[in-house]
Amino acid sequence: MLLERIRHELVDLHALLPRYGLVVWTGGNVSARDPETGLVAIKPSGVSYEDLTAETMVVLDLDGNVVEGAYKPSSDTYSHLYVYRNRPDVNGVVHTHSRYATAFAAVGRPIPVYLTAQADEFGGEIPCAGFSLIGDDSIGRLVVEGIGSSPAILLKNHGVFTVGPSAKAAVKAAVMTEDVAATVFMALQLGTPDEIPPDAVASLHDRYMNVYGQ
Repeated sequence: MLLERIRHELVDLHALLPRYGLVVWTGGNVSARDPETGLVAIKPSGVSYEDLTAETMVVLDLDGNVVEGAYKPSSDTYSHLYVYRNRPDVNGVVHTHSRYATAFAAVGRPIPVYLTAQADEFGGEIPCAGFSLIGDDSIGRLVVEGIGSSPAILLKNHGVFTVGPSAKAAVKAAVMTEDVAATVFMALQLGTPDEIPPDAVASLHDRYMNVYGQ
């Protein structure tokens, strides 16, 4: 089986999406690129999370040709592949319609840095790109053009895309995006929160990336 370790990892990572309330039914997907071969593994289209196995994952090249797998790949595949072709630093992509983050996307609204947790994880606002239909690589183009140095971006009227140096890192960014969005949404019901100054955001992000943890 090609990319066996990655395909098993994707089963575990997909299980985290419903566990953290980021998806319902079969919406959402995770993909991973193998840095050695350049091949990408992604969730099959329309298959329930509880039915995912390593064997059901689809392996493709960066041009979208299926290399191994009996199922159709996710309908978001071409967007994932566009990101990989244009971001050599990215080896994991996640797409969700998580509730609070997608509420911001529905109104085309980025999420400013109101929280130290957001400064830590994202190093700036979570941007919101424009609208595009699913099916080709146009959403991937919006992601690449708008995401900047953030690991997450909102897509207007659609949902969330996150990226990372690994699929696990991209899933973590998706979890944190929804957590930040939920807290900011609640704060906005109480009043108008103050944005954290850019120099403080930079300091917090640097500490988190270079000092925090083991």
